[in-house]
Amino acid sequence: MKIKFAPLSLPLQRRLQTVSVVQWVFSFLGLAQCCIALFIGLLFTRFWLLSALYAAWWLTDRDAPSRGGRRIQLLRNSVVWRYMRDYFPVTLVKTAELDPRQNYLMGFHPHGVLAVGAFLNFCTEASGFSTVFPGITPHLMMLSLWFRVPFFRDYLMGGGLVSSDKESASHVLQRPGGGNLLTIIVGGAQEALDARPGSCTLLLKNRKGFVRVAIEHGTPLVPAFSFGENDLFDQVSNPKGSWLRRIQHRLQQVMGISLPLFHARGIFQYSFGLVPYRRPICTVVGKPIPVQKKHKPSEEEVDRVHQKYLEELCKLFEEHKAKYNIPEDSHLEFI
Repeated sequence: MKIKFAPLSLPLQRRLQTVSVVQWVFSFLGLAQCCIALFIGLLFTRFWLLSALYAAWWLTDRDAPSRGGRRIQLLRNSVVWRYMRDYFPVTLVKTAELDPRQNYLMGFHPHGVLAVGAFLNFCTEASGFSTVFPGITPHLMMLSLWFRVPFFRDYLMGGGLVSSDKESASHVLQRPGGGNLLTIIVGGAQEALDARPGSCTLLLKNRKGFVRVAIEHGTPLVPAFSFGENDLFDQVSNPKGSWLRRIQHRLQQVMGISLPLFHARGIFQYSFGLVPYRRPICTVVGKPIPVQKKHKPSEEEVDRVHQKYLEELCKLFEEHKAKYNIPEDSHLEFI
C-alpha cells in the first residue's frame, strides 16, 4: 500500500526554500571556519582521538581532490537542493547533445558572487543533470585552498567538486571510456568583484590556460552562460582604481580568494541582508567545440582556439539573451 502525503502549503514551501538557501550561504561563509574550530577543539577534549584518527586518514587521502574526488549520491540527491532550486528558481538548458563516450571541458560564465548556478547544476541533481545529459558525470573545479579544511573537504568532494589544478584536470580528462564533464568557472574569484545586476563583463580576454589544457588532451570545449547569475546580490561600489578595489586585489593575492562586499535581502525582511534575491537563474549549455589534440601547442594555436571559444560564447549569449530579459543593446565584454 502506497502512502500519499498531502502537499506542503505554499507559505511553508517558501520558508523551506529560504532556509535551504540560508544554510548554503552559511556553508560557504562560515562552515569552513566551524570545521576548523571543531577539529582543533576536539583535540582538547576527551574526544581528541577522533581528530587524531581523522588527521591520520586525511594524510593518506590528501590526493583525493586531485584524483576525481569522492562523490556521494545521497548528498547530491538531497531534498535540500530541490528547495534551494525552487527558491530562485534554477534551470538547466541543453542546446546540443554530449556524447557519453567523450570527455568534455566546460567553461562556466559568469562567476557571480557565490556561483549558485554552477553549484546547483553540476554539484547536485536539483536541476536534473543526469536526465538532461544521460551518461555524463559532472565535476566542478574549486580552489585547492578549501580542500585543506578538515571535514569541509569531504562535504565538497561529496558533491563532485575537485581541486583547481592541472593535475586534477588531467586526471578527469584522461579517464578512459569518456562520459566526464569538467567544469571550470573561468573568471574565478577575481571576476566576482564585478558581479552586480546587469553586468555582462567577463574576465576571459587573457585567460587561456583552460584552452591549453583542452588542446593537450584533445578535449572538446563547451561554453556555458548562466543568465541571472549576477542578479542575485548587490555589491558595494568598487570601481577599478578605488581604495576598496586595491584592498580586495591585495587580499586576493595574499589569500587566494576574493572578498566582494555583497548584500541583498534578509531572512525576515527584504531591505538588507546576505540572503540572495529571488531571481531566476538559467544556465544554458552550448554545443561542443572540437579541439585537435597536440601535446605542446604553440601560442598561436592556443590563441586560435581561444578566439573560437569567445565567438561561440558570444553567439550563445546573443541567441538566448532575449528569452531572459537581457536588453537588446547588452553584449558581452571581455577584460
